[in-house]
Amino acid sequence: MSPSPPPPPTDSPSTSTSALKASYSSPTNKEFTYSTPLPPLSTSSSNPLSASLSTVDKTAYLSALMQATSKMQEDINRELTKRMEEDNLKAAAVSGEVKGGMKVDEKKEEENYGEEVVEED
Repeated sequence: MSPSPPPPPTDSPSTSTSALKASYSSPTNKEFTYSTPLPPLSTSSSNPLSASLSTVDKTAYLSALMQATSKMQEDINRELTKRMEEDNLKAAAVSGEVKGGMKVDEKKEEENYGEEVVEED
């Protein structure tokens, strides 16, 4: 028995639900997934982002998407920072807070993050 073909598309309006999703995986950390629902967008089934949407509807949807994206970025950054701090604590415990034979100055490391520092003897 062969599967039946899908029904033909119609132009009747429908409401689609969508979500903004992101996943993170690492060989050393627990995986996490971020997901937040987006507001429904009334569309026609044959053309999901058709011109039938009003400018107000499109603007509202894009505004919600932008807010959700900003919140997602904040949440992911917070989670990754927490994991980085945990990794640093684990590494410090293993190495005894020694880096190249010298004790790590966390404040100095933070001030010079991303910069090449030439230390004088």
